[in-house]
Amino acid sequence: MTMQRHIIQRATIDMTEKEKQELKQSIEKEISLLSAEIDKLQQSLKPIKKDCSLDSIDHKMLKQDQNINIQRYEEAKKRLNRLKHAYLKVDTDEYGICKECEEEISLARLKLIPESEYCVACMNELGL
Repeated sequence: MTMQRHIIQRATIDMTEKEKQELKQSIEKEISLLSAEIDKLQQSLKPIKKDCSLDSIDHKMLKQDQNINIQRYEEAKKRLNRLKHAYLKVDTDEYGICKECEEEISLARLKLIPESEYCVACMNELGL
């Protein structure tokens, strides 16, 4: 059964040069959008000074918003690094191969999440 699944996957997943170029363009677009988002988030990370016109509840809410922006910023930076890494790997034999089972990751998944390093089955099995 595994062999049949493997053969079926290989028949539908082998990427053409056109598909690789489309993935690279998609990754470039994601990198550009994410970079712009990171720049915006970076502006909101400046320290919040205690303002006499704000009561303590308002100040706490501002701090909470800032903490959320810090988390969003950190996650965006991590994804940006993963996307840049994926961009460099698109033209290699490593791209699109699951790190766990070494089977090919579906093209549909790569189009959705181009930085994917695991197939859906392994992600579920690993609890990622």
